[in-house]
Order: sequence, then structure tokens, then C-alpha cells
Amino acid sequence: MSFQDKSLQCSDCGVTFTFTAEEQEFYQSKGYTNEPKRCPECRQARKSQRYGNSSYGASRQMFPATCAECGKSTEVPFQPREDRPVYCSDCYRKVRTNR
Repeated sequence: MSFQDKSLQCSDCGVTFTFTAEEQEFYQSKGYTNEPKRCPECRQARKSQRYGNSSYGASRQMFPATCAECGKSTEVPFQPREDRPVYCSDCYRKVRTNR
């Protein structure tokens, strides 16, 4: 099926935007059946409202730790506690598969 660019009107701001043939092909590959209701700017603004500007897509804070299994220095995405063991990614995989 060949796609052609379409002009659509944004339901939020009313501006006319182009729904390109490439975008239509992408939508079809994902199984989407509805055309977008919002222009790209309004879609981005809605995502920012929904997920917040500060954490959505931002990198996580990492904390230094020492692996309880092999003693290697590593970083983890949480604040380690003294009463809980912390593992590097290799040892964590081993520990997890042994459970």
C-alpha cells in the first residue's frame, strides 16, 4: 500500500499539520489504526504534562557501590544500604538465575 502526505487539523490548537507518508507507514507498522489528533508540538506538550518535564527521558542518578560477591567497584541506580548486599551486573545475573 502506498501512502501519501495528508493535511490534518490539530484538535488542540487548530493548526494544520502534515501527516507524512513515512509517519503513516510507521503507524501501520506499529498497528495503530487512528490518525494523530494533535500536531507534533501539541503531542510533545501533552507528553510533558503527562510525564513531567523533570524526569521523563532524563538519565538516572547513579551511586557508587562495591559488589558483595566479587568486590568489584560498580554503580547502581539506587542508594545502597548497609544491611542489604549490592551486586555488580555480572554477579547479579548469577544470583538471580540461581534463585
